[in-house]
Amino acid sequence: MNQPPKLERKLGLYSCITIVAGTIIGSSIFMKPAAMAGQAHLPLLLLLTWVITGVVSIFGGMIMAEVGSMLPQTGGQYIYFHHMYGRFFAFLFGWAGFIVINTGAIAGIAFLFAQYAEYFFPLPRFSAAVEHSVFFTIPFIGKFYLLENIGIKMLAILVIFFITAINARSVKGGAAIQVVFTVVKLLALLLLVLGIFFSGKGDFKNFYSTSDNTQFSTWQLITGFFAAASGALSAYDGWNVLGFISGEIKQPQKNISRGLFIGISICIAAYLLTTQAYLYVLPVSEMKTSSLIASDAFAKAFGIAGGGFVAALVMVSTFGGANGNILPCARITFAMGEEGNFFRVFGKVHPRYKTPANALWLQFAWSAVLVMTGSFDMLFDMFVFIQWIFYGFLGIGIFILRKKMKEVERPYKVWGYPYVPLIFIAFSAFYFAVTIYNDVSNFISGQTRVINSLFGLALCFAGVPFYWYCKRRYKNN
Repeated sequence: MNQPPKLERKLGLYSCITIVAGTIIGSSIFMKPAAMAGQAHLPLLLLLTWVITGVVSIFGGMIMAEVGSMLPQTGGQYIYFHHMYGRFFAFLFGWAGFIVINTGAIAGIAFLFAQYAEYFFPLPRFSAAVEHSVFFTIPFIGKFYLLENIGIKMLAILVIFFITAINARSVKGGAAIQVVFTVVKLLALLLLVLGIFFSGKGDFKNFYSTSDNTQFSTWQLITGFFAAASGALSAYDGWNVLGFISGEIKQPQKNISRGLFIGISICIAAYLLTTQAYLYVLPVSEMKTSSLIASDAFAKAFGIAGGGFVAALVMVSTFGGANGNILPCARITFAMGEEGNFFRVFGKVHPRYKTPANALWLQFAWSAVLVMTGSFDMLFDMFVFIQWIFYGFLGIGIFILRKKMKEVERPYKVWGYPYVPLIFIAFSAFYFAVTIYNDVSNFISGQTRVINSLFGLALCFAGVPFYWYCKRRYKNN
């Protein structure tokens, strides 16, 4: 009897590095530093925030590297959670990835790409009356207008379709896109940084002092650091992507750990250098009031509006970021379908291209729905919160596997065990607590009509009926 086709191991070390760096570096570096400057108050604390959260991300990468090298199967955290906590918990992660985490990120990134594309050419729009004529309402949340920004939505869907089609035909094709766009992105960022520094229009004093010499209490600095850290952690999100494609990586025992360390280190350096370039021309007091910090820094350095350059840079970053999410994230749905924890059709490998094509097209379809409804804005806020809950459980799980699977070979072991995982778990717990507190406070004060974090948790558990259905249908598993 013919064996079903299997995914092929085609991705080497360079692909691993560019997938990590290209997924992490998206649009955040063009927006987050302004808000973080207002929260951290002091320039040195702002830079320290990037370093500390980068180290925490490396800690997470260490955990991922140990588990991924001992369980080199496509599906990443889904497979890991199955070994750590069992089938039901693994399903919750997979469902959350599909309904909130991955597709919300893909939709949001593609929409941002299309928004910046309008800098170069206008996209069609309906009149306000037509835009608001087709909508649906979710109680306590609000209205979603399907025809609003229709041109931007269509371009965003086209981008997702194009990237999905390439990845459905070839693993190497998707990886090649990531290599090209990551290299172009890093070169463009380097050009921006060097251009600002060599302009001579800034002041190195901005690196360690504020222009207004405002004094802050110790408590203000502590709370400010943690507020800024929340944004920085979201900017580093994406370091877990290699786990999703472990089954398609050559020599995963070596390349997963190396790809994670090198990729995250590149991101830390890029974030630090870019933030320092902003600080060079914009002191913290100006930086925190900037709505388009990259454009403002470019304009101050060269005396001209840098809209075109910055828009092109954001488009390159978001295109690479979209591919970095589309390429690996469908592997979770594929792994679920393959073992009967979801509909089996999505766990099939394409007989010709040896890719998880069905899972990729399902991911495209739901991402397109989120783009059309516009609900991805809310989901984009939720996905980091939900993601860090599972990150925390990943940290706890490494202790479980050290006991449950003592006999399994570990080509890589977490340095500094057990302290490194404990620090990572503590950060995850803090992120969870602060997010819940802020969401509830904003809801009580009337700033929001829904508690996003709790709504995100509700969406995760909404998939439970699918779990029970598939468990009964594929009860031979």
